Amino acid sequence: QVQLVESGGGLVQAGGSLRLSCAVSGRTVSRNTMGWFRQAPGKEREFVGAMTGSGGRSTYANSVKGRFTISRDNAKNTVYLQMNSLKPEDTAVYYCAVQRGTKLTISTATYDYDYWGQGTQVTVSS
Repeated sequence: QVQLVESGGGLVQAGGSLRLSCAVSGRTVSRNTMGWFRQAPGKEREFVGAMTGSGGRSTYANSVKGRFTISRDNAKNTVYLQMNSLKPEDTAVYYCAVQRGTKLTISTATYDYDYWGQGTQVTVSS
């Protein structure tokens, strides 16, 4: 019943920008915390950032703070990850996810997220 469809990944040069989209069905993005994670080859899945439902407050990993921004379009029930000033170390598969429950909190742990998108590849060249 819950589905997340991601898009927007691709190849970009260092210093460039990409915007990832996550269209959600079965959950309302203005009521659930929505998270973004990434996983590089050989590494564990890493928290990137998240936005709460009510209030739309965001938290970001230190590695992306000031470069990445989460936004949403409630009418489209879609969340976005705007990625600017991209670095080669940002290369990874990026996933959006729905946090379990509707509490006004942000978890950085993968096990607190129940539903995941299929992932979209972001590759940043030197």
